[in-house]
This record gives sequence, structure tokens and C-alpha cells, in this order.
Amino acid sequence: MQGFKLNILGERINPGFKSTRALFDNEDFAGIQALAVKQVEAGAFALNVNCGTRAKSDPQFMAEVIRAIQAVVAVPLSFDFPSADVQEICLKCYDQEKAGGQTPIINSIAETRWDLMDLLKIRPFRVILMGTERLEDGVAKPNKSGAEIAATAKRATMRLVHEHGLKISDVFVDISVSALIADTTGMTRATLEGIRTIGSDPELKGINISGGLSNIGQQLPPKAADGSNLKELLECAFLTLAVPCGMNTVLGTPWRNYQPLP
Repeated sequence: MQGFKLNILGERINPGFKSTRALFDNEDFAGIQALAVKQVEAGAFALNVNCGTRAKSDPQFMAEVIRAIQAVVAVPLSFDFPSADVQEICLKCYDQEKAGGQTPIINSIAETRWDLMDLLKIRPFRVILMGTERLEDGVAKPNKSGAEIAATAKRATMRLVHEHGLKISDVFVDISVSALIADTTGMTRATLEGIRTIGSDPELKGINISGGLSNIGQQLPPKAADGSNLKELLECAFLTLAVPCGMNTVLGTPWRNYQPLP
């Protein structure tokens, strides 16, 4: 993070990380709180909260997780669930005063699940908007080019602004960073082109462009042949290209050494 001016959305409260899954399995709320504090102390501007499938089966546990986190940190939370029912519980549980008056973030809105915007009746929120899929003639379709990513992002953002009263700065477009090892169709190039197009559009000035950086190194060895941190270098390589084009937010690990490569 030292080398880039980035907003880091802390990703670690997620059962996809084995150590976090153990905290959830053991209902170790002190451990979850320590993980929240560690991310904020490392520079996270907000924390992403994902309780996995347990959020649906045990909403009380999820509510306890939210309250435990807000008892020890004063940053906004991002609620990472595709279900409107789960998001409703999160929003009702969220204490905005404990987040310094800042609104929560819904992760994520898409043209294919616009019903989540009905949750504005509960409280105001910011959104992570999926730029990777669109609704075309009532059918969900993946975006496979930079032009499609940017067009979807702009169309949906304008709808959020004009129909729902959000500010452009309330929107974080998720451009979806692909796993490099499986990218046989040029999606990484398409993503970078989408960032360039969104970042240069004067009508979208002030928008946030975000992505889950840890995806890029999935299924690759942690170390390169010379012993260097392969996955971290790949993340930095992506940022070296993306940040000058407008990417300003990362769903990532706050203590990673995100810096431009020579």
C-alpha cells in the first residue's frame, strides 16, 4: 500500500481464508475482533464481511459478528452477500454512529440483481457494482470486453444516481480481476481496457474502481523460482498498469506491500 494511493477494503473476514474459517467454526469472536483491528491498523478504510453460507442458515451468528466487529473498530463495513434477506439483517444491525457516521457498503449490486436497491428503505448505503455482467433482453450475460464492462458500469451508475439518489462517489465498480492461470480468453486485458475507459469518462468523474486482487494468483505457487513472492508481484504488476488508468480501490489484504514495479 505504501507505493500507491489506494483505498484498501479489508478482505480477511471471509471463510475462504482457512484461518478465518477456523474463527467462525469455533465462534471465536475475540479472534474475529483481533482480525478486524489488525486490518484497520494496517490501513483498511473499510472491512468486507462475508460469513459464507452460515449467514443464511444462522443469521443470529452473522449479527453477532457484525456487533463484535463494530465494538472494536470505527470504520464502515461492506456486507458481501447476494441475498436481499441477509443484507436486510446486516443493514438493520449496522450501527452507523460506531462507523464515524459513515454509511455501509452493499457488495454487490448488479443489473441482474437490482432488487437489492429496495434495501434503501432501511438506510442509505454505498454500493459495489458488478461491471462483469449485464442484463440484455432480460437475460444475464457475462461481459467479455473492456467496452462491455465500461458500458455496463456507466449505464448502471447513471441509474443509481438518477433513480436512487446515490452520488457517483458512492459507487465502487468491481471490474473483477481474473485468475491469471485460467485466463485463456484475454479477460485481464479486457479488464484493464475497461478501467481505462471508465477512468477517462468525464461523466463518471469521482467514481471508484475496485477489484479483488488476490484472485490473480489463484492456483499458482506462492514463490517464484528466485524465491520472491510470486503472487504479491503479480498483484503489484496488475496495479502498476491499472492505477494510472483510474483504479483506486482494492479488495485485498491491507498489510500486503502494494507498490509499483520498476
